Amino acid sequence: MRNNVYIALIHYPILGREGQIISTAITNLDIHDISRSARTYNIKNYYIVSNLPAQQQIVKNVLKYWTEGFGKEYNPNRHDALSIARLKPYLEDVIEEIEKIEGKKPKLIFTSAKRRETTLTFKEMSNIILNNDEPHLILFGTGWGMPEEIRLICDYDLEPIRGNAEFNHLSVRAAVAIALDRLFGEN
Repeated sequence: MRNNVYIALIHYPILGREGQIISTAITNLDIHDISRSARTYNIKNYYIVSNLPAQQQIVKNVLKYWTEGFGKEYNPNRHDALSIARLKPYLEDVIEEIEKIEGKKPKLIFTSAKRRETTLTFKEMSNIILNNDEPHLILFGTGWGMPEEIRLICDYDLEPIRGNAEFNHLSVRAAVAIALDRLFGEN
């Protein structure tokens, strides 16, 4: 697989329970587990997007421990996985950095657990990504999902992950792992 795919976990702007724009808290598990999934599927960089200085400090501390500190020697696999994690305050900063790396703006892919009218299947999206040289940035939301303003700037809208039950409330780290496997896993 080409190494021109990026993912971002959005903590701001995010919808709250009442539909208001909020910032969500970063979890240690999301930093570690999503990095491990991203590294397994050859994702170039995993961006954690948070506008809150206290939340940013949590990410910095975790990344420093596993990429520079004792953790680097203690668990080289964790170091390897977390070496692709990046912290940015805003989605615009992520897009700007990818544009500098790739020489062009990435195609943005919106994800959501909610059913929407026009979405691409995982197979359709996989074919688009794997059959062109464009960089792609897959966006994953936290809280109650990403606002419509983000969906409107995206180039693609990916179908939601559905199980065979009425219940649908996956953790974001599980959703990322499933999405990456459906897009880039073995056939």
